[in-house]
Amino acid sequence: MTATASTRQLPLVLRNRAFGAVWAAQVLTQAANRMFQVGAVWWLVGYAIGGDRGLASGAFLAVSTLPAVALAPVVARVIARCPHREVLRVSAAVAGVVAAGVAGWAYLHALALVAAYAAALVLAACQALFDPCLTTSVPELVDDADIEAATGFELSTQSLAGLAGGLLGPLVVDAGGFPAVLAGCAGAYLAAAGLLGLARFAVAPAPGPDEAQGPVERRTLRQVLTGHPLVRCVLLCLTAANLFTTSVYVVMPLYTRSVLHSDGSTVATFESALGIGALVGSFTCRRLPGGPATTGGACLVAMAAALGLPGVVANQAAVAGALVIAGWCVGAVGVRFVALFQRLVPTRDKPVFFAAMQALLGATFPLSSLVFGFLGDHLSPRSLCLIQAAGLVPAALALWLLGGRNQSEPVEDDEPLDAAVAMAGER
Repeated sequence: MTATASTRQLPLVLRNRAFGAVWAAQVLTQAANRMFQVGAVWWLVGYAIGGDRGLASGAFLAVSTLPAVALAPVVARVIARCPHREVLRVSAAVAGVVAAGVAGWAYLHALALVAAYAAALVLAACQALFDPCLTTSVPELVDDADIEAATGFELSTQSLAGLAGGLLGPLVVDAGGFPAVLAGCAGAYLAAAGLLGLARFAVAPAPGPDEAQGPVERRTLRQVLTGHPLVRCVLLCLTAANLFTTSVYVVMPLYTRSVLHSDGSTVATFESALGIGALVGSFTCRRLPGGPATTGGACLVAMAAALGLPGVVANQAAVAGALVIAGWCVGAVGVRFVALFQRLVPTRDKPVFFAAMQALLGATFPLSSLVFGFLGDHLSPRSLCLIQAAGLVPAALALWLLGGRNQSEPVEDDEPLDAAVAMAGER
């Protein structure tokens, strides 16, 4: 066996040092962001708020996701015009400095709720810039043959972040209070900024013949999606599904406290279950048969059953197992669709597409957090679990029918997309 062949057998993060450093930085930033969010919600539910815990935690999660929606046009322009490594490095460094400052304040004085909400807003703004920038820069870090592998690693960071951050957040709050969470986040963000300073990005791909003739006008998401009705429908289905899947971060702390009467270790267990499932799903989704739309519909059905189980069976082990299945579905669906989008969307359109996609999917999170937080003060958490399950069924059916239509009724002006979907299905 040659040295080259041996090198190719190594995982992408080991044989491509630049991508490995950027991936490690993404793990650190997303883990810090997740630890902050989960820790803050448990701090609000378990320590800081006497009444209306559902609304308070829902409002906090809504604030944590608003920047990804409100700043989408700004994020797209910054990513399109600035060197990607600098965008990633500066956003991580700013988040680290802010987290360190708020941690110092919290150690000296009791942290006011308004300060916690303000910190959430700033950290979320940095993350809203970091995530789409990294997705856009993947072709600058890996060869075309490694796009799917890179996408799998990139999306697996959400699973690792959910596993590490979700596990540590409640435990650190119980052990050292919310200031300790902030201090841990600051260290992770600053370490990520250091790793990004060491990474080397390749020159962006050269423009095509049409783009080389003059300045390229940046297009809107609507213009990018013109001629790709399947992509539009998929994004709408995933957005609708997000209304009910993301509410799990509000429902589970309430479920832990009100139904299981347990502590932060149980919240950490549930967060870890989601993370483990999503991590496994990110790396096993290639074995799923069928195209992305059909597979996505089946995964949403399985996710609906998993999220509805806690509404029927109030058992910690059963709930943890159900969340592993739900996380697996999230990981599998994410990799299949993002890998497809990486190949379909032209290089010049990727900044606006991925920023707008994140904003479109993220726009449901504030609404979901507020609605389920409000409902959590008036309905039992077990009822909320059943509402989650019922809400996923229409989106699952829509994706399933979309997959069937793509296989039997080709859509006009969508030949490149149909071919890409077929290739993805074969993989």
